[in-house]
Amino acid sequence: MLGLLRQKVGSGTSSAVILGQSLQRIRPAVSATRNYSAAAKEMTVRDALNSALDEEMSADPKVFLMGEEVGEYQGAYKISKGLLDKYGPDRVLDTPITEAGFAGIGVGAAYYGLKPVVEFMTFNFSMQAIDHIINSAAKSNYMSAGQINVPIVFRGPNGAAAGVGAQHSQCYASWYASCPGLKVVTPYSSEDARGLLKAAIRDPDPVVFLENELLYGESFPVSAEALDSSFCLPIGKAKIEREGKDVTITAFSKMVGYVLQAAEILAKEGISAEVINLRSIRPLDRATINASVRKTNRLVTVEEGFPQHGVGAEICTSVIEESFGYLDAPVERIAGADVPMPYAANLERLAVPQIDDIVRAAKRACYRAVPLAATA
Repeated sequence: MLGLLRQKVGSGTSSAVILGQSLQRIRPAVSATRNYSAAAKEMTVRDALNSALDEEMSADPKVFLMGEEVGEYQGAYKISKGLLDKYGPDRVLDTPITEAGFAGIGVGAAYYGLKPVVEFMTFNFSMQAIDHIINSAAKSNYMSAGQINVPIVFRGPNGAAAGVGAQHSQCYASWYASCPGLKVVTPYSSEDARGLLKAAIRDPDPVVFLENELLYGESFPVSAEALDSSFCLPIGKAKIEREGKDVTITAFSKMVGYVLQAAEILAKEGISAEVINLRSIRPLDRATINASVRKTNRLVTVEEGFPQHGVGAEICTSVIEESFGYLDAPVERIAGADVPMPYAANLERLAVPQIDDIVRAAKRACYRAVPLAATA
């Protein structure tokens, strides 16, 4: 496929058109019928993403995957394991290390009516392709007065991993969520990963799908419903992971697990925390957040990203605008440190939120601890 593109591009033919013409001739692969038991089973986030890709590629011949090492190596994180053998090199495309190049080809293919899934080895590298993501993909529907849809998914690990330094550890949720025309999705559990990736691939608009490297190997229970090939979760709807009455705590991606652990600790001290898994950053489920705050009268936001202009800042503003009269305490924001991520393990731990930070913030919101201002 890439060889064909090089030949045609040399003769002046658009690479996006050639890719579109080639992929249109591909017939969907025949996949074995999946048989699921009625009971819930355990599934890793890695397998959830793999199965979602497999099923969507099987169901729609316009869906294809491209990125560095997605084919022969079966994915840097093995998300695309087995897909090259099943669908062939015309639908699972290994690319050079040129994010700007293959993201641009993906956007062009989406213009043509195909449904590319573009994998970045880490979202830090998406900075090389940000012009295509924002100027070419996000803005086209609006600038064409609705005549052009760009059904493309940009996916890969986002945020801090472990010991990989500042250039591989940034959270881009607030960056991409600030741009009209994009949808930004952040799964936590295996069920989130399956249902939201399917929704993203089926969506007519560009979706930034932010995974977490440290969650790939984690197992979560998955219901029989979620294992069905027709399963899909709505983009823009948060999930209440744990109900509570004393304080609302919002989080997304890996931080949801931290918040759930913090809620267990708080429960032992008589504080009932309601935990909201945001799932989607843009659109943001303001209704669920505000309804929870109106019940608990307190809010703590948790995220790995930088505090300034962060997701938590947007949530706080929404609550102040819509539910200020219900607040019984100042809003608490927990975020990453306002520094590039350190490489040293001890400093890295200090730079990202920890369970203890969440517990202390919830206690302050419930007036069960000394306020930060009093200790300054």
